Amino acid sequence: MLTLFRVEAALNSTIAYRISKSVTYFQVHQSFKGYLCSGYKMVGGDNVWRPKWRTASVQASSAEETDVGVNVEVKSQVQVHEASSSGAESNTRKMATSTGKHSVTLEVGSSLMRFIKGKWGSTQAKIEQETGVRLIFPSSRSEDSLIIEGTPDNVGKASERIQLLIEEVVKTPALDYSHFISLPLALHPPLIDKLINFKNSILGINDENTSTLSELGIDKSIFINPKTFHLTVLMLKLWNKERVSAAVKIFKEIEAEIMDALDGRPVAIKLNGLELMKGSVEKARVLYAPVEVIGGEERLLHACKIITDAFKKGGLVLERDANHTLKLHATLMNTRQRKRKYDTKKFNSFNDSFDARGIMEQYGSEEWGEYAIPELHLSQRFVYDENGYYHCCASFPLPKNTQAD
Repeated sequence: MLTLFRVEAALNSTIAYRISKSVTYFQVHQSFKGYLCSGYKMVGGDNVWRPKWRTASVQASSAEETDVGVNVEVKSQVQVHEASSSGAESNTRKMATSTGKHSVTLEVGSSLMRFIKGKWGSTQAKIEQETGVRLIFPSSRSEDSLIIEGTPDNVGKASERIQLLIEEVVKTPALDYSHFISLPLALHPPLIDKLINFKNSILGINDENTSTLSELGIDKSIFINPKTFHLTVLMLKLWNKERVSAAVKIFKEIEAEIMDALDGRPVAIKLNGLELMKGSVEKARVLYAPVEVIGGEERLLHACKIITDAFKKGGLVLERDANHTLKLHATLMNTRQRKRKYDTKKFNSFNDSFDARGIMEQYGSEEWGEYAIPELHLSQRFVYDENGYYHCCASFPLPKNTQAD
């Protein structure tokens, strides 16, 4: 309800007021080959209005300019149709003076389309009605472009409204994290085998205790997939292709600095026991294995800080994530993954927790082993590569540990 309220507030707020105190908004102009049309001017005595061009600028706002600490990158581009050289000027004139209509394409990101549409198209209808434009959404869910059709003034107003909406959405849990910096541990077969045995021993291979598990709020969906086992360094919201490309660029640029921070020496960790992230053992939400960095954690934490600082400087990290104190841990069970299979009224108290007393008794002092951290990944959530791990957008190897495993 809080999220919906904040989004609705963004739509109902006065645009002029928000512009004066917030970020630089979409530059809604016609564009062509890297230039922006900021108006029209009379040329010579031929009574033809021609576009006045200037170099395009689509620079996103910096972290200091926005209270969410992220950049919203949007490129404006007029839909240019093929025309002969003799008729090009008349077409431009007709668009500017006869119909007063033009089309602007905004690269907003496919994950944000549903927020601009709203439930049953309510947000889209509200924007169209109040600004006098037409919003054209892509036919494919994988496409990032939204087209706005209308007069130049109306297109500008609609773009500002969409910008305000995006600013509100990205600050809330309504838009989930799409990527993260990870330290993969699923590359170690012995560890995967231990995690599989852990899951099977609790669930029961023959599912003989399904009824009892349901009463405890335990089901297979809350167990982490062993093939995705990892340590998380930094969570990211990269909602369009431009932000993903910027993240890949930053990731590649920090490789040498990371190697220096690690002194060219390998990093290995030890996983031992189980701990709760929040709540009590009777109402657990996250169960994880604590991480001990062999030989001290200073080098690894230094490398992680370099990563966070670089992405923060690049405007790709939410402020709360940039200021979050890193606690390296390996999650084994998490109720956020739960698939709602049973009657939520009957089992409502267990939907967001589970009784971990039996698990802690059996595995509370489990020794999971020592493992090298072989690589650093920029990983994409909800998408998986052939090996079962999260899709790798970029990676580089860390110094090898010949003694681990």
